[in-house]
Amino acid sequence: MSTKNESIVEPETETETVAVAETNLRRGVYLIPNLLTTSALFAGFFAIISSINGDFEKACIAIFVAQLLDGADGRVARMTHTQSEFGAQYDSMSDLVAFGLAPALLAFLWSLNGLGQTGWVLAFIFAASGALRLARFNVQISKVDKKYFVGLPSPAGAAVIWSIIWSMEAFGVSGSQLIWFMAILVPLVGVMMVSPIRYFSFKDISAQRRVPFFVLLAIVLVLALVALDPPRVLLGFALTYALHGPILEVIKFVTGKKRKATSS
Repeated sequence: MSTKNESIVEPETETETVAVAETNLRRGVYLIPNLLTTSALFAGFFAIISSINGDFEKACIAIFVAQLLDGADGRVARMTHTQSEFGAQYDSMSDLVAFGLAPALLAFLWSLNGLGQTGWVLAFIFAASGALRLARFNVQISKVDKKYFVGLPSPAGAAVIWSIIWSMEAFGVSGSQLIWFMAILVPLVGVMMVSPIRYFSFKDISAQRRVPFFVLLAIVLVLALVALDPPRVLLGFALTYALHGPILEVIKFVTGKKRKATSS
């Protein structure tokens, strides 16, 4: 829920900002989108509790559920015209827990705790990057092309972490066996979240727009694949999305160089 309600008037002073906020809160909040956001927050909190209890598979599934709910709340708000400033800020707070703190703690307790203090510092880099990514998104929301995200979205960054851990758990691979891999991966994903690399947002896809029949068939096939082997199929999707941004940037850079060479 990242767009503002049309009824909100932009205040010019800090006093007017407080007055407008109080007026909007007195009017109440929209139930359905904020209920979905609360559910995503609950799933993120449940993932933290599951990680502390050593039930890493449950923690991974909980973060995945939080992603589904996070994707739903914004679309429901836009479809029902129930966007609000409160909803946008609440959504960011929920994202910080579900896609910043929860995956960072999951990675630390599954693997990085074997590195002691260095491990929790690496996990903190991911959590802090998630917070910075969300803050930058809120500031730039009206200034960037809605077709793209600047930096890897925090839900996608979290997906890389939990899908790898879930897949390794399914393979019977322990976190201690991948401790150095995770030591590189976790902060690297954090850096990708605050990088200037652009990623497709898919926000231009409208629920009211007609699509070719094969699109529906493709969705059915994808759901079937996920049902057959959820950990590894979802890992494939997470890695594909995380890597498509850098790949597009490289292609753009190479194409630009070729054009310059041709014109000169």
